[in-house]
Amino acid sequence: MALVNIVNMVVLDNPTHFSNPFQFEITFECLQPLEDDLEFKIVYVGSAESSSHDQTLDEVLVGPVPVGTNKFVLQADSPDTTRIPPSDILGVTVVLVTCSYREQEFARVGYYVNNEYVFEEGDDVEAGPAMPLDLGRVRRVVLADKPRVTRFPIDWSESRENQEVGLTMTTNVEEQSNELENIVEESDMEMEKDDLLGGACESEKYMNNNGAIVSPLVEVDDDGMMVS
Repeated sequence: MALVNIVNMVVLDNPTHFSNPFQFEITFECLQPLEDDLEFKIVYVGSAESSSHDQTLDEVLVGPVPVGTNKFVLQADSPDTTRIPPSDILGVTVVLVTCSYREQEFARVGYYVNNEYVFEEGDDVEAGPAMPLDLGRVRRVVLADKPRVTRFPIDWSESRENQEVGLTMTTNVEEQSNELENIVEESDMEMEKDDLLGGACESEKYMNNNGAIVSPLVEVDDDGMMVS
């Protein structure tokens, strides 16, 4: 059973200029006291062609976490455009908010992001944006109404080292468990980016091969109660 559930996430200041910070208001429920902090991370997918262009915009630790419903705003600067291929600055991409406990990711929320150039009167629209690109005229629109949520089963009671030892019964425990961990993380990330960029159905709930549940977020009212 998951001890922490992400029940709602609101994208603030949206739409906005490309250079403005990302802001997410996150509401989560903690069912039992936690010994360690939670880690939240914002990852911007710079290109659908290669994960080498992904940028971790920010990562923060939240704790100590009280039992009950909690809410906070996670903010991060806009991505560094020098690390994004020029052809991928405009158009549709993905931003991910990941949630981890003891280096184990248990939830990931993905949003489509559309970066569009704002033409002004007198611009040659057919010729496209002038180069070099004026980022002051790029508007970022996060498609906030249909987030894609992936939940991963983790061990909430053991340390990361103990969990890795339990992954294999061979003598070379550390090497094989690290290898398995890398395979799982890479396949999960590629699945998430492929689903989002490929237009997978956000409203469908299903179980993937790694045991991760993908479903819409559960909404809560102003008092933190789940809305059915």
